[in-house]
Amino acid sequence: MTALIIFAKAPTPGRCKTRLSPALGEHGAADLAARMLATTLEFAQEAGFAEIILCSDPAPDDVAWQVQNLPENITCVAQGDGDLGARMQRAAEAALADHQAVILVGTDCVELSSDWLREASAALAEHDAVIHPSEDGGYTLLGLRKSHNSLFNALPWSTEAVAKITYERLDALGWNYQIRALSHDIDTPEDLIYLPDHWPLPMIR
Repeated sequence: MTALIIFAKAPTPGRCKTRLSPALGEHGAADLAARMLATTLEFAQEAGFAEIILCSDPAPDDVAWQVQNLPENITCVAQGDGDLGARMQRAAEAALADHQAVILVGTDCVELSSDWLREASAALAEHDAVIHPSEDGGYTLLGLRKSHNSLFNALPWSTEAVAKITYERLDALGWNYQIRALSHDIDTPEDLIYLPDHWPLPMIR
C-alpha cells in the first residue's frame, strides 16, 4: 500500500506564499494557501491512501496549526531541520519503513485531483519512481518504491534544473521511472493564471 506525504506550511499571513503578497497582500496569499491545503487534503482522502501524513512547518503543536480545521484521520509530523532535500528524504524513508511505496506532494499544484493521485500510485506498481514535472523546471509529485540519498542531496532547489538533475540521478541508479504530465505550481503572481476557473482570486487585504 502507498502512503501520501503532504509538505505544507501553516497558512499564516506573512509566513506563507510570500511571493504572492505583491498581488494578493499577505492575508490574501494566506487565504489562497489555506484553500490549497484544504483542497489537497480533500483529494488525498478521496484517493484512498493507506496513510496520509501532513509534514508540517512549523511543528504540528505550534499555535499556527491549532486554528486550522485538519481532518482527524491524518498523521501530523514536523518537517524538522535541514534543507528541503533532507526533510523530504527523512520523511520518505520513514514512510517506506511501513509502506510499499510513498508519494510526496506539496499543496500548490493546480492539476492535483484524487484521480491524479490514484494514477500516480498505480504507476508505482510497475515503476521504481514516478514524477510529475512542473513548468518551472521542478516537480510537483515524486513517487518512490525505495529511497536513495542522491535523489535529495545537493539539489539546487527552486531552480529550473531540479527535474532534469533528478532524471539524471534516476538514470544513474538504473531505476525504472515514469514521467507523467506537466504540471503547475502557484508560487508567483504570474502563476495565478493557472488557478481553476471556479476559484475566485482572494480579496487583496
